[in-house]
Amino acid sequence: MAASMGRGRGGVTSFQKKARAKTLQIPGTRPSSQGNQLLVSTGVPSLDHIIGGGVVVGTVMLVEEDSFGSYARLLMKYFMAEGIMTHHPLLLSSAELHPKQLLSDLPAPVSDDIGKAALNQEEVSLEKNVQKEATMKIAWRYQKLRTEQPELGAFSQFGHYYDLSKTMSSEMRDTAPTRLFYLQDELPLEKQGVWTSITNPAYIKLLQSIQDVVKEGQFDLSVPQPKDVPRTVLRIGLHSLGSPLWGEQDSGSSHDSSLPHFLHALRAVLRTSLAACLITIPTHLFEDMAFTRRLEKLCDSVIRLESFAGSEKEQNPAYKDYHGLLYIKQLSQANSLLSYMPDCNDFAFKLRRKKFAVEKLHLPPELQDSQQREQDDPVAALKTPSASCFNPSVKSKLDF
Repeated sequence: MAASMGRGRGGVTSFQKKARAKTLQIPGTRPSSQGNQLLVSTGVPSLDHIIGGGVVVGTVMLVEEDSFGSYARLLMKYFMAEGIMTHHPLLLSSAELHPKQLLSDLPAPVSDDIGKAALNQEEVSLEKNVQKEATMKIAWRYQKLRTEQPELGAFSQFGHYYDLSKTMSSEMRDTAPTRLFYLQDELPLEKQGVWTSITNPAYIKLLQSIQDVVKEGQFDLSVPQPKDVPRTVLRIGLHSLGSPLWGEQDSGSSHDSSLPHFLHALRAVLRTSLAACLITIPTHLFEDMAFTRRLEKLCDSVIRLESFAGSEKEQNPAYKDYHGLLYIKQLSQANSLLSYMPDCNDFAFKLRRKKFAVEKLHLPPELQDSQQREQDDPVAALKTPSASCFNPSVKSKLDF
C-alpha cells in the first residue's frame, strides 16, 4: 500500500530529494560548522580558532578591556584592518581617540608567503632554544597537544596576517567605505528618536547612526534588495563604549540603564542585517558585578582580557612567556542549541614586535618538574619542613 502511494504510473516515484540550502557567498566570509551561520574573521587567526571560527554575522562580540585598554584597542585595529582587506564597509565610533587616529594606526597586511615566514622568524628564533631544552623535560603527553595557533595558510582565503611594525597605507585604507562617529563632533546632543528607554543622548545618536548606515548601505535583510547588487558585510566597531566620556557614571549599586537598553536595541538591529559588531567596554571601571553580568548577557560572545602590566603576575615565572590572560565568558548560540566549546579554557596572549597571538597556557618545564615530583612522592612532601603539623620545631600560625 505504501509502495503504491509513493509510486505513480509507470513505476516512477513521486518523492523528490530535498535540495540542500544554498549558503550566501560573500567575500571575506565562510559558513560556520555549528549552525551554518556566516562568519567573519577578527583579524587574529588564533582568536578565530578558539571562538569557533570567527564572529557570527548578525551578532555582537564584547571584549572586556584590560586595565590600560591597550590590548583591546589592538583587537579593534585587527578587526578593522581585516574589514579593509576583505573590502567590507566599516563603521567605527569612539569617544576617547578620534576614529581617524585609530584607522591611521592599522597594521599592514602580510601579502605573500615570504612575508609570512619573515613574520614568524622572530618568534621562531626566540622559542627555538626553549623548545630544544623543553623537549627532554616536558611530559610526553604534552608533546602531542594541538596548538591554538593554526598553520600559515589555514585561513589563507578567510583571514589575513598583519605586521605590527608597519602601518597600512592610506591608499589601501581608502579602498573600503568608512563611516566615522566621533562623540565630540556630535555635540551638542539632543534626546530624540523612538528609543524612549534610552535616556543617554549619546547612545541614542550612535544607535541612530548605525541604523542609518544599515538602511543606506542595503544591509537590512528584511527589505528586498535588487539581485544585481553584490552582497557584503558591514563591520561595526565601538571602541571603549561605556566609559565616562560616554556619560556613564558609576555610582556603586545604581547604574543608568541606557547602556543595557542600547545593547538590546543594537542586537535587534543586527539580527536582521548583514553586519557584525565588535565592542570594547572597560568593565573594570564598574563596581557592581551584577551590572557587568547584565551587559555580558546582552551580547552574543564575550571575552575578557587581563594584562600583566602593573600586576604581581608580571613577575610570576609561570607567566614569563606571556603578556596577559584571555578568558572566554560566553560564545554565540545563534541558530544552534549549544554554543561552540573549545577543548581548553586556559588561554594566554603574547605580543611580539610584529604580531599578536593567543595560545594555550602552558607552565614552564621547571615548574612542571617540581609539581610532578610532589605528585609522584607524596610521602617526601610530608617530610618537608613546610608540613608544620608534623614538624614540632616549625611554628605554625594555627594554634591547636
